[in-house]
Amino acid sequence: HTVARQILCKAVGLGDCELIDIKVTTASAAVGGVTTASRGTMLLGRSIIDAALKLKKDLESNSLEELAGRIYEGSFVCDYTHAEGEPGKIVSHIAYGFATHLAILDEKGGVDTIYAAHDSGRVINPLLFEGQIEGGVVMGLGYALSEKVPLEKGRLTSEKYISLGIPKLAKVPRIVPIAVEEDDPEGAFGAKGVGEIVCIPTAPAIANAFYKYDSVRRYALPLKPPGKSG
Repeated sequence: HTVARQILCKAVGLGDCELIDIKVTTASAAVGGVTTASRGTMLLGRSIIDAALKLKKDLESNSLEELAGRIYEGSFVCDYTHAEGEPGKIVSHIAYGFATHLAILDEKGGVDTIYAAHDSGRVINPLLFEGQIEGGVVMGLGYALSEKVPLEKGRLTSEKYISLGIPKLAKVPRIVPIAVEEDDPEGAFGAKGVGEIVCIPTAPAIANAFYKYDSVRRYALPLKPPGKSG
């Protein structure tokens, strides 16, 4: 909602974004596919800009009061690709961004710091960007170090969250979010989405850091910390 409000405010040229009230209703929802693969900001943002420019044009000859109650619809259709895949290689999903995570260990082999650099396009809301990176890294830490769904013969042996190994705040290392801001010509004001991609690089980064520490390759999650392998 915050990003949608900011995009609309900028596109229309409003001085006060708080004038905008975001309402979500399935009654007016368009069929645009699922909100996955970090595509929400890009597709929603472009649709908002399309509608906002129509409103902006009408505001040149009308006041907001005169336009009250009028509905403006916008859309963005992505029906093209920039590069074809190579023969024999199936591309099953769309990738909108790129990320690199770096895990720094302390002297005992524990995770001290995670640097998370993300190809974010133009960051519309820095606070939300940092929060998204930090939350995604914590999820990745869970995959890497502690989370394991207790199963026996394909069935859960416990339905309690405490048994899943979800990371506790006190054990979360320092996280350094890094935005690599290069405008995406297709995105809303150059923005890209930062969604599930944040969860992906953390576990491999930690696995490689552990290997650098003790020369032991680990092939299963959660990873066994240095000194506990074997």
